[in-house]
Amino acid sequence: MDPVEILLNQDKIIPYYRPIISADTQLVTGYEVSAFFQEQDGTIQNLDWFFKDPSIPEEYLLEIINHVIHSSLNYYLNNKISANLLFKYEAKILYKDRGENLIELLQSYSERNLNLNKIVIQIKDEFSYDELESIEKVFQYMKSFGIKIAIDDTGEQNGNLERLALLKPNIIKVDAGFLNDEDLPHLFPDVHHSLSLFARKIGASLMFKGINTYNQLNYAWRNGGQFYQGNFLHRPEPHFVDINCCKAKLEKHFQLFINHERKKVKAQLQLTKNIHRLFKSILQTVDIDQNYDDLILHIGKKCSDFAFRVYVCNDMGIQVSADAIKLKDGTWELVQNERMKNWSWRPFFFENIARMNLEKKGILSDLYTDIERYELIRTYSYPISDDLFIFLDIPYDYLFEQEGLL
Repeated sequence: MDPVEILLNQDKIIPYYRPIISADTQLVTGYEVSAFFQEQDGTIQNLDWFFKDPSIPEEYLLEIINHVIHSSLNYYLNNKISANLLFKYEAKILYKDRGENLIELLQSYSERNLNLNKIVIQIKDEFSYDELESIEKVFQYMKSFGIKIAIDDTGEQNGNLERLALLKPNIIKVDAGFLNDEDLPHLFPDVHHSLSLFARKIGASLMFKGINTYNQLNYAWRNGGQFYQGNFLHRPEPHFVDINCCKAKLEKHFQLFINHERKKVKAQLQLTKNIHRLFKSILQTVDIDQNYDDLILHIGKKCSDFAFRVYVCNDMGIQVSADAIKLKDGTWELVQNERMKNWSWRPFFFENIARMNLEKKGILSDLYTDIERYELIRTYSYPISDDLFIFLDIPYDYLFEQEGLL
């Protein structure tokens, strides 16, 4: 399609509204506006390509953006909608005019009582580092009117935490669409769970878009997504869909998610309890002050059904034993390479040491990828004294065979 045709036939541009659903209420909390074009034969074409075409002059982009915003706001106010309205906007235009065009446009609706607290402006972080300080001031200026800022496609381009910390958006948007079913649930969760925690620290909400499958919805739910979008929930429409359109569906899926997570927690607690009971019985029969290598070999053999590596660290993170390693034939041997290495740099090391000393019991770790074996494992750690701790690594094969441990 020729861009000129679009510019000359702006009356054929139709705003579509994709619902944004809140995890809190399972209700539609807002609508993202996208531009579509009705061709002569009646077919409808998405105009995303128009805004991505670098050959189209900025003044033409701005003309179409303004048209879409005006059309949407008139429809929004005529229907007396109270939900949020999210507009996609060009980062380069926003930077160049410091947001003046956009703010002037929105303020022109003040006589019709447009609540700017309901307006969200979504941009992609395409700024150079030299531009960040200036655009951050533009964001502050826009926020002073109540306008919210959403950063789109976080993680795809320049979307690191340092930049987000400076820009302080109200919404951090992540595309779940790049997650294939075979990637779930273990390839990306740690990244987005960390992003969820970071969003909380800067007062932002995490929104997952591109949710097209059940697994992608589950992924968004498990990784702190407060808002959801995607065809699995509802396709964009040329009108505002009912706010209850996804409530029954989400309630049903959330219940399934919760039941599954309960089973996982129960299985992990049961495994922790079983290993704790076994360790207590083993340690009653040995002298923990004996040679640490003899101790880990003894423990490894007793735990051979579910362990592949055992070692001892002190409360400073220094490994004071060798590694007891289970071989393919089921026998155990000592490997000296790791002795005296310091593992205190590992996340949560000292927190777990403090917990074990306080609670006087072992801890089962989250799933993580073992660097040497390059497979998902869990580690069970147990205090054998105030300053000595046994670490026992559990292989993927065992976790896979037990329901709820992956």
